[in-house]
Order: sequence, then structure tokens, then C-alpha cells
Amino acid sequence: MTDSKVETIARLAQWKIDSFGPTTPYRRSDPFKIGIWNWHLSVEKSRSVYIRLFPEPSRVSKEQPPVARFVIRVTTAGSNRRPYISPIHERLLRTSDDFACPIDINCQGRFIIDVEFLDLKICPLNGGEGSSIWPSDETMQNLATQSTFKCLSRMLNESIHADITINTTDGKLKAHKAILSASSPVFDSMFTHDLKEKESSTIDIEDMTCESCMALLSYLYGTMRSEDFWKHRLALLGAANKYAIVDLKDACEESLLEDINTGNVLERLQEAWIFQLGKLKKGCLVYLLDFGKIYDVREEMNDFFRKADRELVVEMFQELLAVWKPT
Repeated sequence: MTDSKVETIARLAQWKIDSFGPTTPYRRSDPFKIGIWNWHLSVEKSRSVYIRLFPEPSRVSKEQPPVARFVIRVTTAGSNRRPYISPIHERLLRTSDDFACPIDINCQGRFIIDVEFLDLKICPLNGGEGSSIWPSDETMQNLATQSTFKCLSRMLNESIHADITINTTDGKLKAHKAILSASSPVFDSMFTHDLKEKESSTIDIEDMTCESCMALLSYLYGTMRSEDFWKHRLALLGAANKYAIVDLKDACEESLLEDINTGNVLERLQEAWIFQLGKLKKGCLVYLLDFGKIYDVREEMNDFFRKADRELVVEMFQELLAVWKPT
């Protein structure tokens, strides 16, 4: 049927059901991909209405079964009733029999099912603790060998033959002109032309703390840890934009797009505008408008419109008009 498709963005899956009731007491969605698995949703009515979430049978789901941590939200169309929001569920999911959530609101006709995945882990077949697929350490590794990583790490941490001093808001760091120049055309220009940085062998980075600047240097030296990236990614985004470090800017945008939710979507939209992040801006607008999450941030919207850039506000109104234009 036409309304079997599930739309996804970041870690959110949304299924809009147009027809459910006495003549159609069971519906099953088309497969949709979250993480490394394809998933299905189903809704059925016996004595109560139940929603099931389960992975599509495949080699991946058999050899790497998922442990999902998620929340289900059900919104009925044309109703002023509050939506049903489930507790946080955490289940090992192999088949449709592994999870069934009873819904205590009247689901007749049209309604929307949201599933927000809070975490996805691969359950080891031999027992033990599962490993989360988010975030992946592989995205933060470059192609250098482990011996090269160790050498670069020692150069940075022990200031081996360091020839540049970086002044941050709360401390000083030592680094190497060659590595900074190879990583950023802005740094390269500082040391190539007759600028104060070349003369004094000093760079003032007064919009970063010592800790966040160390995270930036760790990225440039290829020794970045994923937890440091996620902790400092907003500061890293600003530095990547300022010093024209394109790959770091792209990595920050992708990570910010991955975990959009109602608590951060307006802040992310503002960051997308400031740093000209097209994919992130589009993702935020899709989340708010196409997925209907703008209703969940109505109170925050007033403050956002007062403080946001005027051109961004105008663009949002244009998007709203396009979405709500009568057909």
C-alpha cells in the first residue's frame, strides 16, 4: 500500500499510516535502514493495539543481531489529545516476537508512529557486552600506520623539535609549522608571508580553550580519539571554518547531522547558517517541517525567531509556507 513507506533522518524513523481500523487491523511497513540493519514496523489490533519493531531477516541480522535502545511515540491525526510516548525500551531484536508495545490511545484511521533510536549495539554471539555502532572509531582514523601515529603523538605531546607556540584562552601549546602548514592553507600563509606569526613563531587562538585546541592539534597530527572529537566538535567546527580545514569541517557537519533531536535542532540550524553547512541546514528543516517536529519546539521557536539571523528567519517562513500551502 502507498502508506507503507517509513521515512528516516538521523536516528529517527517515522511511519505515517493513513488507514487503520476494523477493515485493516494489521499493517506492516516497508523495510527501512537504520544503522547496518533493515527494519520493519508493524501495528496490529486484537484486544489492544500493539506496535512491533524487528529487523528484516538477513545474514547481517543473524550474524550481528541488534540490541536496540529506543522510544516510540504515537500521534493521532486531527486530535487534541497528547501523543503516546513509551518508556525507553532496550531489547535484543531478532524476530517480530521479540518486542510488542501496547498503545493505550485510540488508533483509528490516520496516525503517525515515530521510533527514535537512542543506541544500537551489535550483540556478540559468544556473549559479553555489545558494542555500539555510534560513533565509529573508524571515521576518525587516517591511513597512517600505528607506528606513524605513535611518532606523531610523541612529537605533539612531548614537543619534539616544536617550532611554534599557540596561545589559547587559558594556556599555551607547542606545535610544528610544517604539520600546521600541510593541514591548513591559512596556517601556511601565516608562515610563508611576512606576518607576525612568522616573525614571532607564535599564533594567538583566543577563541579556543587549551583543551579544545589540543583536540584540534590531535586531529591535524592524526591522533584524534573519537571521544575528544564528539566532546569538542562545535569548537572544532569553528576552527575548521576559520582555518579552512575542509575535511574536518565536513566531519563535524556529518556528526551534527547524525544526532539531531528536538533538544538541539534549533541550535543546529543556527550553526548551519553561521558556518554555511548546506546538508545540516537541510536536515534540520526536514526534521522540523517534513517530520512535523516543529510542533514539539513551539515555545523555543519564539526565542529563536527573536535571536536568529533575519535572512534565516525569512528562509524558514518560506519553507513553512511551502509545506503548509493548500493543495
